[in-house]
Amino acid sequence: MRVVFAGTPETAIPSLEALVASRHDVVAVITRPDAPAGRGRTLTPSPVAQAAERHGIEVLKPAKPSDPDFMDRLREIAPDCVPIVAYGALIRREALDIPRFGWINLHFSVLPAWRGAAPVQRAIMAGDEVTGATVFSLVEELDAGPVLGTITETIRDDDTSAELLARLADWGSKLLVDVVDHIEDGDIAAVPQPEDNVSYAPKLTTEEGRIDWNRPAFAIDRHIRGCTPAPGAWTVLGDDRVKIGPARITEDRTLEPGRIGVGKREVRVGTTTTDVVLGEVQAVGKKRMPAADWARGTSFDTEPRFS
Repeated sequence: MRVVFAGTPETAIPSLEALVASRHDVVAVITRPDAPAGRGRTLTPSPVAQAAERHGIEVLKPAKPSDPDFMDRLREIAPDCVPIVAYGALIRREALDIPRFGWINLHFSVLPAWRGAAPVQRAIMAGDEVTGATVFSLVEELDAGPVLGTITETIRDDDTSAELLARLADWGSKLLVDVVDHIEDGDIAAVPQPEDNVSYAPKLTTEEGRIDWNRPAFAIDRHIRGCTPAPGAWTVLGDDRVKIGPARITEDRTLEPGRIGVGKREVRVGTTTTDVVLGEVQAVGKKRMPAADWARGTSFDTEPRFS
């Protein structure tokens, strides 16, 4: 089968590599235009573009998927199918109709749960015990197309969004290739998504990363892990914003919510239930470091408190 792959970030690379290694012919890749990166803000190709170039695959970088030149080139290529993973732009009907078997999307949740841009982060923050990945036929409505395949994955007690997403990207790439195989073989049928139990996962904002210490320890733990690495969990000490990495829940309660307890080897913070022990902390203008090292270099009030 002639395949054009669409994707942009690192998360999409396992699927591209799996398709390249499959029986299918990846004839081109669609990705977002080069973007500024690094301290010099140099225009840099996306991770998927760089991977495609290593394989000698044609790379298409339309400013918009509706651009006429891009649409003309996609018609010339005439792919049978366009698998898409975290591409980052909406695909309109005119483009959806070009491939014979349409566009099929790998999404990192068990649909119809967590439609949208941040399904992994939202699942962790909500306290879900199980998530997964879904391959579905792309339609113009957000993540609402009929389902072609699903896998499930347990959310571990110490998973950050980065760790969970990496596992889903790996397992999901195998699911995606399997679905493309069955599409070519003609022995797969799409199943409409249920109309109930729909939930949405909009992109997390920086403001949503702020920790509310007036919550239970288990909710704060999930919040921090869900926001790690992006957009990052943070709190305020005095007038300064402090980034907080994953923490450890303790079994005892010694501090009021937000109150900081500095020991020789650990830094605790109070919640509405038990204390949490901070892992890594990053102050403004500093590198991320173990919380105990951060505390040794910080001047605290007599009763320091995060807010």
